[in-house]
Formats: sequence, C-alpha cells, structure tokens
Amino acid sequence: MNPLLEVKRLGQSIWLDNLSRDLIQKGTLQQLIEQDGLSGVTSNPSIFHKALTESAFYRDDLTKLKSQSMGAEQRYEALAIPDIQAACDLMLPVYEATSGNDGYVSLEVSPKLAYQVDTTVAAAQRLAKAVNKKNLLVKVPSTPEGVKAFEKIIGLGISVNVTLMFSL
Repeated sequence: MNPLLEVKRLGQSIWLDNLSRDLIQKGTLQQLIEQDGLSGVTSNPSIFHKALTESAFYRDDLTKLKSQSMGAEQRYEALAIPDIQAACDLMLPVYEATSGNDGYVSLEVSPKLAYQVDTTVAAAQRLAKAVNKKNLLVKVPSTPEGVKAFEKIIGLGISVNVTLMFSL
C-alpha cells in the first residue's frame, strides 16, 4: 500500500510545501492528489523564487512583465496568483469531498508586513479578492501583530494559515 495513503487513512492530512507551474502543467500536482491523497498545498515567496529561477514555464510572462511599470511585489503577484488559482482548482474536489476540512492552497502576505496589523489585513483582503477561490488560505506570520491581524482576517470570513511559529 502507498504509505501516504496509509497515513491519510490514519487521519493525517498530507500537504505539499511546494508549488510551481511545472507541477501544475506537467500534471504532477494532479497525480499527487489522485494517487497519493494530497490534502493541501502551501507556498511562500521563497518557493516561488525557486520556481521562477528554475522553470522555463515563467519565461514568457517574465519577459512581458519586465516591460510593464510595476514594482517587484506586483510582478511577483502577477506570476504567483495564476498558479495559486490553478492549484485551488485542482484541490477543489478534495475541499468539497471533505466539506472544507482539506483541499486548501495557501498564499502568503508579504513578509515585510509581519509587524503591521492593518496593512496585513488589507493585503489579505486584496489577495483573497484577487485569487477569488473558496479554498484559498491566506498565510500570515505569527508575530504578535500577525496574531491580531489574523483574528481580524478570520472575522472578515477569509481563511488563514498561520506561519513562522518558532519558540523554545
């Protein structure tokens, strides 16, 4: 038996901490969902940086974006959001089959906002609106300000993934 499916049978959700157009367009993400019982996908700027620098699937979009007057974060989101949307679409059957307990894809607010409550809330709202998928998790750092922000974000009806929890 597939050990990942056995772990899932025991009640654990298996998440992939990786996302790229390669995984989506080559069918690997769909295969992981169908054959290995993948329950969710998480992403972050470092994951996308690796994908952008190593994958040919981004070259055309990168070339187009270079000619536009956008900041680095706007370019990043222009590249990342379509991947997040595609992953959300692939994970949607898992989300529906588990009544929303699994099947999520996360997208992180800018780490630069880790100590800014209101700006983090605004960024979460903007990202949730841009992605426009019910199985999106907006990833928020677990700083004291991040905790205040994610409480407000949840109050707005946006699902949250809390990240960067380190403690002795």
